Amino acid sequence: MKENAEKTATAILGGGCFWCLEAAYERLPGVIGVENGYAGGSRENPSYESVCSGLTGHAEVVRITFDTSKLGYPELLELFWKIHDPTTEDRQGADIGEQYRSVIFYLDEAQKAAAEVSLKEAQTRFTDPIVTDILPAPTFWKAEDWHQGYFRRHPEEAYCRIVVAGKLRKAGLGL
Repeated sequence: MKENAEKTATAILGGGCFWCLEAAYERLPGVIGVENGYAGGSRENPSYESVCSGLTGHAEVVRITFDTSKLGYPELLELFWKIHDPTTEDRQGADIGEQYRSVIFYLDEAQKAAAEVSLKEAQTRFTDPIVTDILPAPTFWKAEDWHQGYFRRHPEEAYCRIVVAGKLRKAGLGL
């Protein structure tokens, strides 16, 4: 093994539409890749349609692979609090339903501890209570191919121009 070999870690986060989170995290230095998917529900191999039905219990999430020599888990969480409203239960703006809930799925005890510290720190910046769940990571189900890289491929679509781009600007990630 090379002495300077890249060290990677994974995070799974949900904060509204996964297109928004994917677009933001893809712009963060140190992120190697972002996959859109579903997690936290009871149905195996869920589809977008089944998740949107509200009957699966899944949330739209992103699975982020990052280079730990360039980016830490706490920094991923800092962006998480900036790109969505963690004080609204089961919704982000006009996106309403359990699939849009705010959730941090931790993969180990260190992530759990970091998420708990980060939430307490973030709460000082919000008037309303944060409703974000911090839960052990369940199975991640990759979303359909047409969801992957959505903002990159469709920046001209209304939702992308208004909602996704707005979140990127708010987080200081520009366009």
